[in-house]
Amino acid sequence: MPPTLLSINNYLYRRGGAEVVFLEQNRLFEEIGWRVIPFAMKHPKNEPSKWTDYFVEEIEFGEKYSLWEKAQRAAKITYSLEARKKMASLLARTQPDVAHAHNIYHHISPSFFGTLKAHGVPSVLTLHDLKIACPAYKMLAHDGVCERCKGGAIWNVVRHRCVKESLSLSAVVFMESAVHRLLGCYSRDVDRFVTPSRFYLEKFVEWGWPRERFTYIPNFVDMNHLKPRGEPGTAFAYFGRLGPEKGLATFVEAAALAGVRAWIIGTGSEEPRLRALAEARGADVEFLGYRTGEDLFDLIRAARAVVLPSEWYENAPMSVLEAYALERPVIGADIGGIPELIRPGETGDVFPSGDAHALADRLRSYSSLSATHIREMGRTGRAWALSDFTAERYRDRLLSLYQEMGATAA
Repeated sequence: MPPTLLSINNYLYRRGGAEVVFLEQNRLFEEIGWRVIPFAMKHPKNEPSKWTDYFVEEIEFGEKYSLWEKAQRAAKITYSLEARKKMASLLARTQPDVAHAHNIYHHISPSFFGTLKAHGVPSVLTLHDLKIACPAYKMLAHDGVCERCKGGAIWNVVRHRCVKESLSLSAVVFMESAVHRLLGCYSRDVDRFVTPSRFYLEKFVEWGWPRERFTYIPNFVDMNHLKPRGEPGTAFAYFGRLGPEKGLATFVEAAALAGVRAWIIGTGSEEPRLRALAEARGADVEFLGYRTGEDLFDLIRAARAVVLPSEWYENAPMSVLEAYALERPVIGADIGGIPELIRPGETGDVFPSGDAHALADRLRSYSSLSATHIREMGRTGRAWALSDFTAERYRDRLLSLYQEMGATAA
């Protein structure tokens, strides 16, 4: 019998960054002969799986429900008895060597971790966000980066309406976090946590979590697929979601101050405000919309550098690794996990988060660099990615962790 990985996530399709890591991790282990069994929520977009009968029923948040139905769903997203029951049935049939979960909040819920522990299955949870510390995931409030809940003061999520500025949604999330803490869903039932950034690991320790429960395993990029080519252009590119925490107003201001071309690739709630700001400042900013695959990668190849102007605690942005794979340097804000992915002067540069004048200085400097210098920095970034951030390195690190945890077949 080959070793068995029970792989857990809300969705079994490429919905976001966490799903990409989840699905790619499954593929990597299947390639070396592991049996990979998914556990997810039923969804019409899911990839085909013979294990669907064990998945939990879909929860749709966009539908109109009665007050009683809303109460039922609130209870289910907090602690799913269905997930516990179905997990027990799945474990009886499959007997996995290790279970590894990714995003499970609000759908599957963490209720199944106690079932895993009761069956003696080692469990791992990759922390793609700050949820186990901050009820609202981001340590971000209406007035910027926020650590008010430190020390257990999670009522602040209601007081400051941290979830979409909604009192009712924030109250549901408060209740969810309070129940999880009372039952020890994470603190007692999860064996090990994986953080893709050192910053997140240190932040959790700072908030009182035991260091020995955490393992740093950085994200990876498909170096075989992302091939560099072409000469660096003149435009500075951002790609990703256009949300208020992404610091894009700072980027637009900096582009105007520096007199450089900027590309904003993606869609999101901030787009109208950013367009108005670019027009008001006379900034040379092109909004290129949602791009994916080679269409996106060709734009990155044609850029001079990639810019990450974030103003929240980013974890380990994949955009940095993708830029390096395509041999483009990265200019990033000195916040969250971004600085640990940049070697100033070698693979890019950092600037104080939220400081448009400092970012403008970096943009001017990079505009004046020769194409040869830009290419050299890009090659250094790609060499670093080939050394530390490949899929094979990621898998080896996980195998080492599983072995350390006593997953005997690992």
